[in-house]
Parts: sequence; C-alpha cells; structure tokens
Amino acid sequence: MTDERRHAEDELERQGRQRRWGTGEAAPAPAGSAAPPARRPRVAGAEAARYGVLRRLAPALKHDMVVNLQAISMMAEVLNARLERGSTEPEDFQASISKLNRLARDAVMDCLKVAAWIEPGEDEGVRLSEGIEDCLALLATNFNFRGFSIVKEVPDTDFEVWRVSLRNLLMASLIALTDAAAHPCEVRVKAEVVGGFAEISVRLAPRQEPSEAVPFGPSYRHLEWSDVQALATAESVELVRGHEQIVMRMPRAMPTAPLGIVPV
Repeated sequence: MTDERRHAEDELERQGRQRRWGTGEAAPAPAGSAAPPARRPRVAGAEAARYGVLRRLAPALKHDMVVNLQAISMMAEVLNARLERGSTEPEDFQASISKLNRLARDAVMDCLKVAAWIEPGEDEGVRLSEGIEDCLALLATNFNFRGFSIVKEVPDTDFEVWRVSLRNLLMASLIALTDAAAHPCEVRVKAEVVGGFAEISVRLAPRQEPSEAVPFGPSYRHLEWSDVQALATAESVELVRGHEQIVMRMPRAMPTAPLGIVPV
C-alpha cells in the first residue's frame, strides 16, 4: 500500500512539473526506463528560434526587396516602347532616366535593409519608437489579412535599445501570440522608459469591431513560447509572460565599439 501511495505522489509531482510555466524542467523518468535525450544547448535553441522568425518574415522581406525592382522593370518596358515608336521627347526621356535612377537607389536601400535582417551589424542602437515601428510595418500586411489590428502606444523618446535584440524579441512575441490566438484580435503594443530600461508589452485584446480574416497558412512552423524564451536568454533580456501578454525589459544601448574616425 505504501508503494502505491508513493507512486501516486510521484505521478502528481510529475504532472505539476509539466504544468509549471516557463521553467523548462523535464519530468523525471520512471525507474528502469531509457534515459531521455540530452537537451539541446541554449545557443542552438536561440539559433533555431531566429531561423524560425526569419522564415516567417520571409514573404514580407521578399516583398520589400522586389517592390522597387518591379517598378524599374515596368518603367523600362514603357520607356523602351516609346523609343521604338520614336515618340519620346528629349525632356521626357531625361525625366524618365532620372526617375529610373531614383528607383534604382531606392531599390538598393531596400535590399540593404532586408540584408540587415539576415546579417545585422554589431553594436547598433536604434531609437525605441523607430525600432518598434520597423517591426510593426513589416507585419502590418500579414496581420491585416489575418484579421488582426495593431494599436500602439510608443513614446517619442531618444532612448535607444539594441536593434537586433528588439527585432528578435518583439517579432517573436508578436508572431507567437498571434499564432496561439483562437481568433483575430487587437494587438496592443505599449512601450515606456522606466528606470533606465525600456519596457515593451505586447497584449492581445478582443477587437472592438468584427473583421473578416483570409484563411492563413504560415510559410513555416508556428512560433511558440519556448522560441521567445530562448531568444530572451540569448539576448539577456528580462521577460515575463502573462495571459495573452508578453512583457520585455530591455536595457539602454551603450555602444562599446570604438568610434569610427571620419577622414578629413
């Protein structure tokens, strides 16, 4: 009888460990069973999470990269047709060339911005409001199709955070929360500077008005809380999870690399 009682207590403890939020603990293996596989290193978990975030952002990044290239191609075709008809005046031709040059410069800048998501620079700070706006703009179309609306409350402050940390954590939080949502919601993003830290909260709330969502199938796997947690550990960012809410606390970006000397 004593053995049966001990077995029941062990089972209750195991279930309690599995229900415990965010601890990352593994349930103890029963006696005589094979040893569980070793946990992957934290670095590997963070790298897998970063890859997952980039794969989910790939459609938006691709759109941002090719939008101006498509405009250049279309304009070149129109200009070529005018040349073949011999109907282009010198002034119109010069204006078209100038527009092509401007579009080409914009396309180069867009490609560089996309490349920065894949291979970011080191020790790069960004203003809090600017960094959050970059993230929300990239997800705006996806959220709109899925029926999610974005409400932001971000102060216009000179406070800077690390761009890479903000992008990784904010994007992962936004995607993970909306992936887990049972229906389209209002995504509320709030930021404030408290005690030398930037506190950013992402919370889901019922929509004030009904919306029609397009059937959505992600281009890659769903992101989970474990992905967000792995990134927070790798980036040394404090993280708290609540009911349909994630709050992160980021330190001020303090560059450590030597300042570049501009040649005279």
